[in-house]
Amino acid sequence: MSSAVYERVRAFMDAHVYPNEPVYAEQLRLDRWAQPPIMDELQARARAGGLWNFFLPDSALGAGLSNRDYAPLCEMMGRSAIAPEVFNCSAPDTGNMEVLERYGTPEQKARWLTPLLDAKIRSAFAMTEPDVASSDATNISAPIRRDGDAFVIDGRKWWTSGAAHPRCAVLIFLGRSNPGADKYHQHTMLIVPLDTPGVRLVRNLTVFGYDDAPHGHSELLFENVRVPAENVVLGEGRGFEIGQGRLGPGRLHHCLRLIGLAERVLERMVTRVKERVAFGKPLAEQGVIQEWIADSRIAIDQARLLTYDAAERLDRDGNKAARTAIAMAKVVAPSMALAVIDRAIQAFGAKGLSDDVMLAAAYAGARSLRLADGPDEVHRAAIAKAELER
Repeated sequence: MSSAVYERVRAFMDAHVYPNEPVYAEQLRLDRWAQPPIMDELQARARAGGLWNFFLPDSALGAGLSNRDYAPLCEMMGRSAIAPEVFNCSAPDTGNMEVLERYGTPEQKARWLTPLLDAKIRSAFAMTEPDVASSDATNISAPIRRDGDAFVIDGRKWWTSGAAHPRCAVLIFLGRSNPGADKYHQHTMLIVPLDTPGVRLVRNLTVFGYDDAPHGHSELLFENVRVPAENVVLGEGRGFEIGQGRLGPGRLHHCLRLIGLAERVLERMVTRVKERVAFGKPLAEQGVIQEWIADSRIAIDQARLLTYDAAERLDRDGNKAARTAIAMAKVVAPSMALAVIDRAIQAFGAKGLSDDVMLAAAYAGARSLRLADGPDEVHRAAIAKAELER
């Protein structure tokens, strides 16, 4: 990746993203489930500057970057909660766009991928279910049945992030269509327009009290939802296969954004401890504070090296061969970020627990990523299995 692209993104963040974070927050406070107008302004500015859709490696629809090229940009965006959306690189849209680009038909791409790439609509991914352990994807049980030239869906999904966004128009639904097949060929992915009759938003869940508006984490009920057969992605019984292809890059993106978040938190902590005095000297001169700073720097750099290596392996060897490296990064990055944020909260004292600084919200988001896209325990089991086989 050209360093010029990185510098342009960094300059854009300094000039437009960071200064407008409070504007976004204030507009959201006035209407929590509407798109803040500042987001449209920032997206238009980013797109006009050619800072748009940096993901999608090996696709003419992306920016021509590999996963490794994208890594420092994704990390930079992770420094701000609003930045990924500004550059149209936010989850779950990136994952859904990759699914449509890799596996969608020309008709599916024209109807859904093009407006997603243009940020005219948003999307969601409906996988997790409240009644089964969804960390094992083969447990997903929402029934899909064929009825003539259509499929009929029933079931309940939750933690469907993004479904509450006012511009969410479509979701990709994972359900069980072939219960008699082997466990890796029972599931199918379907494209479901959000306005399809029978789709109902039951509630939006919170993460440690944060509603993450305007995107939300929705619980959805599907009752006799009918979609045409041409909405199948890739083919019946191929949902597990698609999921494995989708999750690799998505997991890395989560890790990279967490590294960027941890960098910004460390900067905040360093500034804080230089300004505050306790027991007769600046906090920065306290030995324990210096340990926190040193341990945070070491941990961030370790996580970065591990994650960048996983990105290189993904480019070089493909998703299946890189899965152990990706799993290691996915275990390390959230725990690293949590440790850095926790130290910063201690350094800020009571203020760190409030919403006056970004630490409490950052902690909530980072903690959720020890579960999202597979919990730590599942990744550790996969790493151990690969090591035992090796």
